[in-house]
Amino acid sequence: MRAVAALIGLALLAGCGEDGLADQIARDQARNAVNPVLAKRFPGVPLEPASNCVINNASASEIIQLAKAGATTVAQTDVELIVQIATRPETIECLLEDGIAPFLI
Repeated sequence: MRAVAALIGLALLAGCGEDGLADQIARDQARNAVNPVLAKRFPGVPLEPASNCVINNASASEIIQLAKAGATTVAQTDVELIVQIATRPETIECLLEDGIAPFLI
């Protein structure tokens, strides 16, 4: 539980600078939630570029939520959030640029 509290504290600091260490830690932890969902929902999708598109198009509060899920357990609400972010126009544009969109059909 202490680790989760520390992670939340670091994630809250993420708003202090996009290039900061806390932001990177939160994004890395969020990948622990995003990657398994993408792998299950979109089999065969290249995970690293797809998760980058999802995380880069998430708001700071969404990254914090996903980072918490990545540190504990991914709940259905987290899965729904990941799918919601993945289907946003900006995320789809990112996926198209990376050549990933055909995997999502």
